[in-house]
Amino acid sequence: MWVSHSERPLRVDELCRALGVEKGSSDLNVRNIPRIETLLACSLGLVTVEKTSSTVRLVHYTLQEYLSHDPRLFLNPHSAIAEACLTYLNFTQVRAISPALRSVPQSLDFVEYASCHWGTHARRETTETVKALTLKLLVGYDHHISSKMLLLHDVDTWDPPFDWEGHPRGFTGLHGAAYVGLPEMAVALLKMEKWDVEATDLHGNTALTWAARRGHEGVVAVLLERKDVNPNKANKHGQTPLLWAARNRRGGIVRALLERNDVDPNIADEDGRTPLARATRDGHEGIVRILLERNDVDLNTTDENGLTPLSWAAEYGHEEAVRALLERNDVDPNTTDKYGRTPLLCAVEYRHSDVVRALLERNDVNLNTTDKYGRTPFSCAVRDGHEGIVKILLERNDVDPNTTDEDGQTPLSWAAGDGNEGIVRILLERNGVNPNTTDENGRTPLSWAAGDGHEEVVRALLERNDVDPNTTDENGRAPLSWAAGSGHGEVVWALLERNVNPNTTDENGRTPLSWAAGDGNAGIVRMLLGWNDVDPNTTDKNGRTPLSWAAGGGHRSIVSTLLQRNDVDPNRRRWPNTALARRGWA
Repeated sequence: MWVSHSERPLRVDELCRALGVEKGSSDLNVRNIPRIETLLACSLGLVTVEKTSSTVRLVHYTLQEYLSHDPRLFLNPHSAIAEACLTYLNFTQVRAISPALRSVPQSLDFVEYASCHWGTHARRETTETVKALTLKLLVGYDHHISSKMLLLHDVDTWDPPFDWEGHPRGFTGLHGAAYVGLPEMAVALLKMEKWDVEATDLHGNTALTWAARRGHEGVVAVLLERKDVNPNKANKHGQTPLLWAARNRRGGIVRALLERNDVDPNIADEDGRTPLARATRDGHEGIVRILLERNDVDLNTTDENGLTPLSWAAEYGHEEAVRALLERNDVDPNTTDKYGRTPLLCAVEYRHSDVVRALLERNDVNLNTTDKYGRTPFSCAVRDGHEGIVKILLERNDVDPNTTDEDGQTPLSWAAGDGNEGIVRILLERNGVNPNTTDENGRTPLSWAAGDGHEEVVRALLERNDVDPNTTDENGRAPLSWAAGSGHGEVVWALLERNVNPNTTDENGRTPLSWAAGDGNAGIVRMLLGWNDVDPNTTDKNGRTPLSWAAGGGHRSIVSTLLQRNDVDPNRRRWPNTALARRGWA
């Protein structure tokens, strides 16, 4: 019974101590604890010990299924286990353990399992004996090691309500009944003595908060029947019972709470998030729709980051939650967070195309709102390479494809610089796209594509007759200069085919040939020298020619290539002959 019905695999010592508990006893008699060898012998080979974990299990999972599902084999197994656990926890030895401890003595290590799982077993099956033992345990529960163990092993409680000594003060028996979900025990406790149903643990949680958080509808119903229960009481983090129920997807409890007219559905936690915001963030569509049944739910409240419930749903890609919110006319689809992002931009940024489509079904969605960085949803989609979303947005005629961000870059500029040929071609097919817009550095989309060596993008841009291939940036560098200096031969060739000026000089007087020679790009040097109108002797502001740059950089093959040209002047001033001599090439 123990092996097949326990909530987790029991360790050897735990099982032996559990079987040593006598019904009705007030303390543990160690002589009643069997040895594991005796237990294994009695099981006729059906039970074995897992050596790696020292846990006891059945020999095969099919035996586990058989024992768990045949009700004729064991009489009320869960109430029997609950009775053993509660008897153990009420032992004098166990009650003497200080609740400040984070672990129990090894001789009493069954305390952990009994503390964490007695409620689960009692919730499944209970008897009058179990009820009596439960009441005995819950009276003075905040001074019992059992409540400490229960909270320590709760995976959802990352910050248990303990005082500086480690005591679970304030976590009363009523809190315990709410936590484990025993409405009968809650009723019995309330009848036993004058309980303060509004009492809180050290984190400000009431019994109602714990019941809502854990999803125990029966206990919630018991507490809500009382007039002295405040359903809006928040804990120290600003979390109300409704917020916990919405956050943990407890639909029945959300409905029960909202049926109370005095429940405020718009109370926000310390992060500024309402129950609706929590539900939308986590994608609990059913909870969202239940909350939206209340007309007084505020759909546009913002949290500390300026995010609305719609923003959260859009950012996390919860399409159904987005659609549920958009069905309400009072939702504002254009609110911005502290970064200036609208719900549409959030959806674009995280590539949620279905959410984008849902938002665009609303005619009042503004597609051109910019964030603090000057990005629109469209420029964000282009910048991040979301081609599918780019197409979706371009279905709307009110999209401005020429908006510039804080750096002055247009969507076309970003696509060109990133080498995203598909998006570049989509944009170039759109009427009204200006391919020559310059950013704050004076660079055009062609300049970015050429400098980064994106040949196919360069060719796509050059197919447009209105593209100016000779536009220079703030440093006077043309696209050909960028391509030559960066060693992108195919791009250089594509630009030369467009009859660009190969002798443009930048602010320092350097030509594309000078950049190629200085950076050691021999192939590009030969390519440029093959162009009839290239001047190989242009000097920059420091009087240096391409030959001077090649010699100074130690690029012997380029020096040789340049000197094969009859029109190259090796005596043009500043350093060529000196550098050649110094290297022994003269």
